[in-house]
Amino acid sequence: MDLALLRTFVTVHRAGSFTRAAALLGLSQPAVTSQIRTLERQLGRPLFLRQARGVTPTSIGDELAHKAAPHLDALVEITETGLDDDSSLRTLHLAGPPEFTAERALPALTELTGEDGQGFALRASFGNAEETLEGLSAGHHDLAISTAQPRGALLTATALCDEEHVLVAAPRWAEQIGTGRPDRTPEPALEKVPVVEVHESLPFVSRYWAAVFDSHPAAPGTVIVPDLRAVLACAAAGAGLAVLPRYLCASALERGDVVALHEPAVPPLRTYFLVVRTGTLAMPHIARAHEWLQQASADWC
Repeated sequence: MDLALLRTFVTVHRAGSFTRAAALLGLSQPAVTSQIRTLERQLGRPLFLRQARGVTPTSIGDELAHKAAPHLDALVEITETGLDDDSSLRTLHLAGPPEFTAERALPALTELTGEDGQGFALRASFGNAEETLEGLSAGHHDLAISTAQPRGALLTATALCDEEHVLVAAPRWAEQIGTGRPDRTPEPALEKVPVVEVHESLPFVSRYWAAVFDSHPAAPGTVIVPDLRAVLACAAAGAGLAVLPRYLCASALERGDVVALHEPAVPPLRTYFLVVRTGTLAMPHIARAHEWLQQASADWC
């Protein structure tokens, strides 16, 4: 049986769509359709049921995917290992948001690098949730950290941890708006403070306002920088208020570089997910990194 046909079949099975599989494989949709039909003729059984939106595997299709996918993934692993600079080490390709990956995931995973027989080389890339999941689906990454939970059978997500969001600013802003008790700061007082954010759409501030005040922020972004660490630095310098993960601003809060402008009884939370391509946890280095991050996250919440 042609391994190329099996690879196309497994990709369609995971993607749930000929169109999606074609994009992942770099093939045309007619080429994918033709390969699946060839495989079905060879087996004498249908592998997928065509539907208005995508395809659903038959029982034979599910059985074949269960048997073939781990072996195909192992072949991919062998190929990728052979391309590494050091052939004695497997390489883990990790992707995720820059701040969380740099501050949390990478320090934890570097403990697993080395030449102890079980370690691996590590390569990391940064991106937003959409970019990260697309790269994972296309096979550019082995493991992704995402704030979006993917749908469909192609990717498998596991909840990793929740991060608490805190509304902060330099102390002079707290004095100017008269924040005597952060748990009682009225929303109108906060509208006097400029906003520091990562994007013009104010994703963090808007999410905070919707969750805490059930409204939208009135002030536009004054400083926009595409990294939360830069947002923290600008907020500490007095540029305005910002909504930040507590893990990222905890030290600045302790030093008094920034103060909390508001402390709701139930702070807004955001969940991070560990995401892999379905079936790839059979690969030891991916499984070990996945388990290690889950254990490390117990100290992050």
